Amino acid sequence: MLRDYSEQTFTHAGKAKRIFVRGRGPAVIVIHEIPGITPHVVRFADWVVDAGLRVYLPELVGTAGRQPSPGYVAMSIATICVSREFAVLAADRSSPVTDWLRALVRHAQVESDGTRVGAVGMCFSGNFVLAMMLEHGLVAPVLAQPSLPFPLGARRKRALHLTLAEWSCVKQRCATGVKVLALRFSGDLACPPERFDTLRRALGDAFEGIEIDDRYANPRSRNPQPHAVLTADLIDRDGEPTREAARRVVAFLREQLLAA
Repeated sequence: MLRDYSEQTFTHAGKAKRIFVRGRGPAVIVIHEIPGITPHVVRFADWVVDAGLRVYLPELVGTAGRQPSPGYVAMSIATICVSREFAVLAADRSSPVTDWLRALVRHAQVESDGTRVGAVGMCFSGNFVLAMMLEHGLVAPVLAQPSLPFPLGARRKRALHLTLAEWSCVKQRCATGVKVLALRFSGDLACPPERFDTLRRALGDAFEGIEIDDRYANPRSRNPQPHAVLTADLIDRDGEPTREAARRVVAFLREQLLAA
């Protein structure tokens, strides 16, 4: 678990946050979902480390290592709803915390000897990865069930939580070779299909979308509906669609970061 990670503090523009670092090789920033850096998030990060990559786990909300519970989930949701670092209903702008995350991309790139950087965002942090693409060192963006903006109304269901300038940058970078991988459960209301439709139409062949039927979600998950593709709703068994999706994410990271 986290005892295998080095705990550090990363500060940018006066904002200090804990990060947990492990591994060698090109950097991958794994941004946790609600409620925080749970054991399931660490398990996924370990798979990335085992693939020969260096993981950075930033702590945005919650308490690292804590097991999820209904009360803990509710507390973390309340935190992101009231914090000025997050703009949960914004369809046409990104959350302010993405500025800190872009600085973390630069930091991780330097620590990894200037190599390419990947990022995996989950749930509320899923679309943060698109805003992080303003940093040209980030070449392997992965969006797991991107859930912001909260999909209230048709416009927000299609939206990607980006400014027009950020979205233009994403499309330009994809037109010059960067690929985007995204995952969701087919019935996930928090990450509606319209959001993937936006990505698919705009990015074309640069977009790879994985949509998994809800019946393949882990029945032991505490989530009220299938949602967390790489973590709580994953069935860690060969041949399971969620486990194969996690393998595809790791393979994608290796393809983009270790290519000659």
